[in-house]
Amino acid sequence: MKALLLETIRCEDGSLQNLERHQERMNRSCHALFGVSPDVNLQHLPVPPEAAKGLFKCRVLYDIQIRNLEFTPYAIRPVKKLRLVQADALQYNHKYADRTHIQELFGQRGQADDVLMVINGLLTDTSYANVALFDGVDWFTPATPLLAGTRRAALLDAKKLILADIPPHRLPEFREIRLINAMMGLEEGPKLHPGQAILSFPK
Repeated sequence: MKALLLETIRCEDGSLQNLERHQERMNRSCHALFGVSPDVNLQHLPVPPEAAKGLFKCRVLYDIQIRNLEFTPYAIRPVKKLRLVQADALQYNHKYADRTHIQELFGQRGQADDVLMVINGLLTDTSYANVALFDGVDWFTPATPLLAGTRRAALLDAKKLILADIPPHRLPEFREIRLINAMMGLEEGPKLHPGQAILSFPK
């Protein structure tokens, strides 16, 4: 059996969010890596009593079946600065539980709170989120992210994001950057100003 995979699902007041897209990603990953459908139906995940109120992160560790399930209280952590890092060798097209290579890049953040990875000359993701960039009229997101997130997919389906190839030198064209993932919507994630919040590549 290959490496374990991970799904992170938002649980709000006992309700698991966006399950259809999480299930779709699980199915795709299992078919690609194991050649079979997962023996998992996320609709049947048990929510513990302590997660009935408030915001919790549901962490599902799996291969062709669930290996571990945990719920932990969640609070959005502040991110005020991002460091650009080169990540051309990084591949993470499935949501693996092993994030060693991402953590190595995160270690290059210096005085920043997180990294913004650049692959083949284009912006992709931070260490834990997709990004959305606002030009004063529309919201854009990198067309080729490191990992296509479920929140990003929902926002694209709702026509709230536009796909674009964005090299770092275009960052000054944008007024605002938001971080988005399964736990953070477009209006909830950290908000950064590109001119003040983006630090250049480490020396």
